[in-house]
Amino acid sequence: MSPQRWPARAAAALRVQEPAHALALTRIGVGITILGMLGAMLWTDSVSPVWLDPADGGLRDLAPRQWLARAVGAPTPAAVSGLMAAAAAGGLGLTLGLGGRLSAFVALQALLALFSLHPRTGGGHDRLISNALWLLVLAPSDQSLSLRCWLRSRSWVNPAPVAGWVRWLVIGQLVLMYAGTGMQKVGAEWFPWGDYAAVQRALLSPSWARWDLTAEVAAVAPLIQAATALSWMWEVGFAALPLLLWWRATRTRPGRLRAVANRLDLRAWMATFGLALHIGLLITMELGPFSLISMSLYPCLWSGEEWGRWLRRWSPTRPA
Repeated sequence: MSPQRWPARAAAALRVQEPAHALALTRIGVGITILGMLGAMLWTDSVSPVWLDPADGGLRDLAPRQWLARAVGAPTPAAVSGLMAAAAAGGLGLTLGLGGRLSAFVALQALLALFSLHPRTGGGHDRLISNALWLLVLAPSDQSLSLRCWLRSRSWVNPAPVAGWVRWLVIGQLVLMYAGTGMQKVGAEWFPWGDYAAVQRALLSPSWARWDLTAEVAAVAPLIQAATALSWMWEVGFAALPLLLWWRATRTRPGRLRAVANRLDLRAWMATFGLALHIGLLITMELGPFSLISMSLYPCLWSGEEWGRWLRRWSPTRPA
């Protein structure tokens, strides 16, 4: 394809629409992640140390940087409580499928205000949640699998199309997160000359370990070494995901590699490994909402049409 045709092809790609099922599942996952994160902070009594000044039980003097935090007077207890309530309302709206883009925007601004109060207490998961919420603002993810859909048509499934390029941005976020992380893992402990010790050290770190796993780690040390090598290769391999998806979208074209990749559906294998990895992290390590928000993006690896075919198996009388 000549460079002169690239703008036309890009414009055509941006016009592509598809059912909102994939974005809807991501919407639900993001909403549950937000509610779980805020609930965990309340359950563990972490709100005061993290988001309040020392006079109110905080660890250090805070200086809000985000416009909403300054506007509501954070970090006073009343302001922080109000921001948490707004974020929870947005998260509930996303989970149930009410408010659509407005719920995403409200949750986003409230969380950005809260995260700005004490940035060092957060991590990459804060940015991942923020990015996911921005993407949910770009398309009506409550078009399907939502209470809004049920109230309008007495069906949970709606095949009406939405902008398909938003789902590709979610995929881009996954590729950037995993491939970028893998390429930055250049320490010896990720390679043979470091005995593949990275995961073992993380599991035994008091800062991250959920349980004392000393005996268990020692018993399965070779398996953990293998998992270390595989996880690094899997992360770096995510850089090839756009090519795999392109091959799938052009499956009728010739090419041996295209045929093999589509027959094996390497995308599904990559997603399965990722889900197993994140579930393992949830069980063994204290990493905040990182695994939940990461897995929330996985439904977008499949198109709305693919999810529609699966949904029709469960509801054959309803269009999907």
